[in-house]
Amino acid sequence: MLNQKVIEEVTAKLKEVFGQSPAGDIEKNLRAVLQGIFAKLDLVTREKFDVQQAVLLRTREKLEALETKVAALEASGDGRQAADKPAQPTPDS
Repeated sequence: MLNQKVIEEVTAKLKEVFGQSPAGDIEKNLRAVLQGIFAKLDLVTREKFDVQQAVLLRTREKLEALETKVAALEASGDGRQAADKPAQPTPDS
């Protein structure tokens, strides 16, 4: 969720704009509305985003390494390639 400090800054600035009118009620209502909106946005912190980005990078590196190994094994073709091919369907199936 979004940092509480950001919500407080936004409400403080809006409080300045509205002056000293029924600011207490406006501030409470606005704070509740903003928290509801930010909760629906399903935001993440920068720290969590960076962690997930690092996980994705490691996963991509592992995938590339595995693809290289598979390509090397397929290129070696040590007689297993014919056995690994799927069977052709027979006319009576």
